[in-house]
Amino acid sequence: MFSIFKKNPLKKLTQQYNAKLEEAMHAQRKGDIRSYSMLTAEAEQIENQIKVLETTTDK
Repeated sequence: MFSIFKKNPLKKLTQQYNAKLEEAMHAQRKGDIRSYSMLTAEAEQIENQIKVLETTTDK
């Protein structure tokens, strides 16, 4: 009944993933390769969480 009020975790994770990739892009453009690699690794972790959520919701 109240499912319209539930937050969509997949949408939130996707926004976080896109934000991390954008931060990484800016770090790369500034020449800060260390930050770029750290942000990219964080984005990959978020991507893995997204994949897990997608597989559990498909069932």
